[in-house]
Amino acid sequence: MPSELTSERPAQPNLGLTTAANVQRSLRQCLSIAAELLYDHGHVLETITLPQRGLARRELVALSTAAPTWATCQQVLEASEAATFNEYGRFVLTGMGREMMFDMFGQGAADCA
Repeated sequence: MPSELTSERPAQPNLGLTTAANVQRSLRQCLSIAAELLYDHGHVLETITLPQRGLARRELVALSTAAPTWATCQQVLEASEAATFNEYGRFVLTGMGREMMFDMFGQGAADCA
């Protein structure tokens, strides 16, 4: 299963999903991709699920360079308010983002959700 958002997939009919349901599905997809990319590049989920940690801007640039999909997911997460920059200027998930991560990956993924 390709992990890239840019992969071509056949268009599927909306099947009556609301905009909110579509946004949530997109967020879940981005959280899943973000988790995979973090692991692939030597990070753990707690890097973004713990509000006092986060990814520094140089780490974000490195991830975006190595995996362009990261930048797309980061934009979706920020625009939906599932992620933000903490007081140290590091990229972290918000309460909502942590809660979704917890729902998807369990307690270990988002201990502070």
